[in-house]
Amino acid sequence: MIPNDFPLPYPVQFRGSAIARWLLRRMGWRVDFQGLPGLQGVLAVYPHTSNWDFIVLLIVKWSIGIPVRFWGKDSLFRFPVFGHWMRYLGGVPVERTSAKGMVGSTVARMQQARESGEYFWLALAPEGTRKYIPGWRSGFYRTAVQAEVPLALVKVNYVAREVTVRSFLRLSGDEATDFARIAAALDGAVGCRPGNAAPVRLLDASVPRSDTIVK
Repeated sequence: MIPNDFPLPYPVQFRGSAIARWLLRRMGWRVDFQGLPGLQGVLAVYPHTSNWDFIVLLIVKWSIGIPVRFWGKDSLFRFPVFGHWMRYLGGVPVERTSAKGMVGSTVARMQQARESGEYFWLALAPEGTRKYIPGWRSGFYRTAVQAEVPLALVKVNYVAREVTVRSFLRLSGDEATDFARIAAALDGAVGCRPGNAAPVRLLDASVPRSDTIVK
């Protein structure tokens, strides 16, 4: 059974693009998505092993109509035209050297969104790179735990040509327990380059944990 702490039906629904759904079918891909359980949360996409992931997942995003945010280096938003375009795409400017840090700033924004009833879902690739690394970076996990929002697991399978979003977890803060459930939910995920997929676990403390960010 796929781990899921939020029973159907999900209240947050989207229309999506019929053209994108047609294109996705032409490419031989399908999406298993039935909405979101709340207005705020974190989406963790796995695995991320190729530049093709961006293309496939961008069309998936359009097909289901889900608006998502992503981290971007704050300096990118200082240019008038490019900064506006980044915000239009869903970019969230973050300053790594700020007192709160990337996670703290995002948690504060999610809490503000909750208080005002606004929508805010952050999408991240926990591996943070297309190359093999021995584990996941911690930013997605710390954000979901500290903001007390659902973690949605986006499972990509290049063999079946399927993107599945069916697991929504309430994280306990116990890394061993939470990651055992995450690994179970992502069983069967296959990347475009399978050998580049990181094991589903947090990076060892001896490995630098620079969080996923658009530079």
